[in-house]
Amino acid sequence: MDSRDLAFTGAAAHARMLAAGDITAPDLLELYLDRIGRLDPTLRSYRVVLVDAARQEAGIAQDRLNAGERLPLLGVPIAIKDDVDVAGEVTTYGTAAHGPARATDAEVVRRLRDAGAVIIGKTTVPEMMLWSFTETVTFGATRNPWNTDYTPGGSSGGSGAAVAAGLVPMALGSDGMGSIRIPSTWCGVFGLKPQRDRVPLAPHDDAWNGLSVNGPIARTVEDAALFLDVTSDESGFVEAAGREPGRLRIALSTRVPAGVVTRVGRAQRAAVDEAATVLRGLGHEVVIRDPDYPQSAIPHALARYFRGVYDDVQTLPHPQRLEARSRSFARLGGLISEQQMRRIRAAESVVAERVNVIFDDVDVVLTPGTATGPSRIGAYQRRGAVPTLALVAGRVPFQAMFNVTGQPAAVVPWDRDNSGVPTSIQLVGRPFDEATLLSLSAQLERTRPWRDRRPPVS
Repeated sequence: MDSRDLAFTGAAAHARMLAAGDITAPDLLELYLDRIGRLDPTLRSYRVVLVDAARQEAGIAQDRLNAGERLPLLGVPIAIKDDVDVAGEVTTYGTAAHGPARATDAEVVRRLRDAGAVIIGKTTVPEMMLWSFTETVTFGATRNPWNTDYTPGGSSGGSGAAVAAGLVPMALGSDGMGSIRIPSTWCGVFGLKPQRDRVPLAPHDDAWNGLSVNGPIARTVEDAALFLDVTSDESGFVEAAGREPGRLRIALSTRVPAGVVTRVGRAQRAAVDEAATVLRGLGHEVVIRDPDYPQSAIPHALARYFRGVYDDVQTLPHPQRLEARSRSFARLGGLISEQQMRRIRAAESVVAERVNVIFDDVDVVLTPGTATGPSRIGAYQRRGAVPTLALVAGRVPFQAMFNVTGQPAAVVPWDRDNSGVPTSIQLVGRPFDEATLLSLSAQLERTRPWRDRRPPVS
């Protein structure tokens, strides 16, 4: 296998190759460090590459492999989104307002290390994880490897771009309003928003008032399942990804929740229509049916989002260094009192029950991954908080609802639009049912493989 093929192989396959002695951990790391050095000056997917620490970790991992030790990710490089703590490094949240280096790893990073992962670096984010584009005054713009005129998405934009361009086999993302699923869509990789509380957030528990979760951006479904096996308190996700899903009843919906003004683009609608044809060919029953989205659901999500950003800003030692748009956003969040937030949180179960009535009759809901393609780099540079939010919301209306309900949702790579940027389909599962999503996604992956698709910047 040549080095470029190896770069796109995926984390689970790398773990098997390392255990078999087909490659060494230091050689695998150096392959990625070389690619980062050549390609990331264009993409800017990494905020920092931990060269020395990663080399030391890879050497230790190889010693353990040589001694016969076997761990699920022993020697596999993993990138960490820059809203998650890595010991000895700052967590910038994409801003110059950040504090000092963290003394300890976040719990999810600790679990990845316990599984043998080599932490290669921290990936770029928009300031305070606010947007579906990854551009900041402090760290610049991250570009989409499929078309560098466009954003890779956000807020896990650096993680999505790095995995798509073969600069790491898998990356940690977080998803509070679609921030795993959006960049996974526009970068053409597999992304999974797990069930709320499936993957630990500590020490940042209940981020964005319960909207946010940690999860994987990966080259393959098996990679994402392996991530869940090593980071959650449950197991059996890899096993689920390897099972046939059986005959499922799937609801296809292109309805946009009330409160978002947009139209689903031709390429995005084609993706779900083609997916329905493929799924029927695989033996599934596909029906046209919309979830019952309450009128209050998007305002409910926005209130938790705004107040969550306000709460995050209160923890910063230098809030005066924030960009003006972020300060405005946080000020609006401060208008939502703690008492109001308690009432909003108490109403979540009513919203979730109404949305999830559809699962009395179907197993999975199928939607477009996004309504349109991504924005061009610099498109929102001179816009304020509310105008920016109104514009970006129209591109990504299918995500936030399932952060409110907390249930799992995955995006499966599909095709490309006229700009050469990938499209996807979103699969939404019952609460706590990642297993069905993984099984169905893996079946689609076998039918329409995407692992070896490589963007121009790769």
